[in-house]
Amino acid sequence: MSAKPVGVLVMSYGTPEHMDQVESYYTHIRRGRPPSPEQVQQLKARYEAIGGTFPLRQRTLDQVNALQKSLDRLAGRLGISFRCFQGLKHASPLIEEGVENMVKEGIEEAVGIVLAPHYSAMSVGDYIQRAEKAAAEKKIRITCVKEYHLHPLLIEAWAKRIREGLLQFEEEVRSQVHILFTAHSLPEKILKWNDPYPDQVLTTAKSIMDRLRLVNPWQVAWQSQGQTEEPWLGPELPEVLKTLKQKGVNHVLISPIGFVSDHLETLYDLDIEAQNVARSIGLELKRTPALNHDPLFIDVLTDRIIQAYKGVMAHDPS
Repeated sequence: MSAKPVGVLVMSYGTPEHMDQVESYYTHIRRGRPPSPEQVQQLKARYEAIGGTFPLRQRTLDQVNALQKSLDRLAGRLGISFRCFQGLKHASPLIEEGVENMVKEGIEEAVGIVLAPHYSAMSVGDYIQRAEKAAAEKKIRITCVKEYHLHPLLIEAWAKRIREGLLQFEEEVRSQVHILFTAHSLPEKILKWNDPYPDQVLTTAKSIMDRLRLVNPWQVAWQSQGQTEEPWLGPELPEVLKTLKQKGVNHVLISPIGFVSDHLETLYDLDIEAQNVARSIGLELKRTPALNHDPLFIDVLTDRIIQAYKGVMAHDPS
């Protein structure tokens, strides 16, 4: 086995650890522009509504720990050992701190992977750019995984959740349940760049439905739009729910395929906000849990990391 381990920089959005950090966290998201007191209070209120906790931090840690164990199990067969490090976009340890931690451990080569399956220059691309810049400055050779939105195990993990999610409805209506696949909206300007993000989300959804072979109607809806004046990708989830009800739909299952962890964007935006909309219009709304540290998802990450290290970036057929 190689004497020096290969570093694995596992990148995620990041979240505060406690309420006192919310303002600085929000300021970092806004690229150093402080939010108004009202904006800070609104964000705090959302965290309070889900129990006053910051679940993304623990769920990311759980995913990293599960990934480390998965890579450890393969180390002997591969003749390579891997060492995972966290790098967060908006909280400590930041991406640059993650790279610095690799330097302290003597890492000379690494693989970077973002806990988001769909590529956009504004999201995953930004993570990768920061990781590559920091690694170059520290003389670490790094290869980054761009996307894994069609990995067969990812598709199966979501298909399994939808099968289980439909069981939440009475048997006689299950074939009528409208399935909504959601992902985080991004500014519409990405369309001018021919950014692959919207198409990748749609292709993931289609592949899941192809795997399931269900007769249920389905579509993609966008959620969690930012509070900016520029237009964002639509249709927005609340409007989709209202339109479906107007068309006679009474049962909806949301599958948040753009998110790999249950956190504010699912626990508040879906479980509270979207549910409030659904109740107000008489719509039965359920959702599937995010992937979290599902073994199938951990296997997806493991496979992509190994392929990247070997220099063979696999592309799943669309």
